[in-house]
Amino acid sequence: MITPSKAMLLSAVLIVAGVLLVGQDYPASKTTAEYNGSGQMKLPAHYREWVYLTSGFDMSYNPQLAAMDHSMFDNVFVNPEAYKKFLETGTWPDKTVMVLEARMAEGKGSINQKGHYQGEVMAREVHVKDETRFPGKWAFFAFGDEDTGTLVPTSADCYSCHAAHAAVDTTFVQFYPTLMKVAKEKGTLSAAYVKETAKTK
Repeated sequence: MITPSKAMLLSAVLIVAGVLLVGQDYPASKTTAEYNGSGQMKLPAHYREWVYLTSGFDMSYNPQLAAMDHSMFDNVFVNPEAYKKFLETGTWPDKTVMVLEARMAEGKGSINQKGHYQGEVMAREVHVKDETRFPGKWAFFAFGDEDTGTLVPTSADCYSCHAAHAAVDTTFVQFYPTLMKVAKEKGTLSAAYVKETAKTK
């Protein structure tokens, strides 16, 4: 039987415990890129649980790829910590990890009579920002069917293309409609992008 005095004592203990828990400084969850001993990047295991940015359909920055005999979707995900920081600042913080997932576009299947839906994964690519690891701050990793990706050489066209045409910090924010508004409000659009878009108006 709980007497009134025991009840008061129990209440006091619970109140003190609650105060201690509120004041406790719990570390925030951090998503960082991981690499093996050979410098290959490990594919983030749960990237589909990250923040979804956009999907492109049959997009290509290379004229030679315009004649592909198949269609595809590109889905872009970013780690939650980087997304939150972008909303605050209009640019990407160090340790940003962006995953591009290419999927085959299917037209025939089940009850579909028109248009396309997403099929199997064709390829994956990661764009990662690590200011201490990479001389240019950003790097690309290409993934095949494996869960480890190989560093794309800086001589590849993707680096110069992103540097010349990206809206924010070498990333194609111009194709992320929910973030483009943020970049404009924060004034973080790159000078090269602003100049390029001015010519097309």
